[in-house]
Amino acid sequence: MRKIDEIIVHCSATPRGREVTAKDIDRWHRERGFRCIGYHYVIGIDGKIERGRDECETGAHCKGHNARSIGVCYVGGLSRDGKVALDTRSDEQRVALTELIAELKERYPEAKVYGHRDFANKECPCFDARKEFGEL
Repeated sequence: MRKIDEIIVHCSATPRGREVTAKDIDRWHRERGFRCIGYHYVIGIDGKIERGRDECETGAHCKGHNARSIGVCYVGGLSRDGKVALDTRSDEQRVALTELIAELKERYPEAKVYGHRDFANKECPCFDARKEFGEL
């Protein structure tokens, strides 16, 4: 069993309103040479949570942190024209993300929540995940 001490939140870096599924992200990641989707969970615009990699598998979502983390990605993160990083979460995504992180924190009580931007020179996930979920 992997020791999980980080939950890392990502965005798909897709324009606001563009529907993207875990299957789409799986295809993109395979095109980049990954074995399969790098995230463990994907949250669609409608708040539906899709599974990516199994939690027992090491992710491929944050260099240097994959072995001990769970990767969660919400669909969106860019303005409609795709040019500006933006917190595009729908109300349904906000609820689903909060519930999923709370559930993961129950399973991994030592885990702290971070945004991908805390470990990489990126704006992903376009909001401060540590601040938003730090008290869960």
